[in-house]
Amino acid sequence: MENIIYNELIARGFNVDVGVVEYNYTNENGKKIRTQLEVDFVVNKTDKRYYIQSALTVADEEKRQQEINSLNRIDDSYTKIVVVRDNIMPWIDEKGIQYINIEDFLIERINEL
Repeated sequence: MENIIYNELIARGFNVDVGVVEYNYTNENGKKIRTQLEVDFVVNKTDKRYYIQSALTVADEEKRQQEINSLNRIDDSYTKIVVVRDNIMPWIDEKGIQYINIEDFLIERINEL
């Protein structure tokens, strides 16, 4: 699925990179740990930027949180999108992250980027 999204974005003239979000936290033993999370696609075209995460499903809350962890740690106002394989109705969560299925993304949403 990631290859399909990547190839379509490139074919439509977007500059596509992989993003890395670093953050620090303290584990249960009190040790400070630095870790990195990946954003599948950081997409740029002219003055626009989008963060796109590819996920097979976000059917349960634990899986959804895992997929959006990196997006939640990006502190800017650019559009954040999660593209899923599941047949879902597009929706936006309380933090402004958009969820859309792969077919709707490729047929409709990508034209709006």
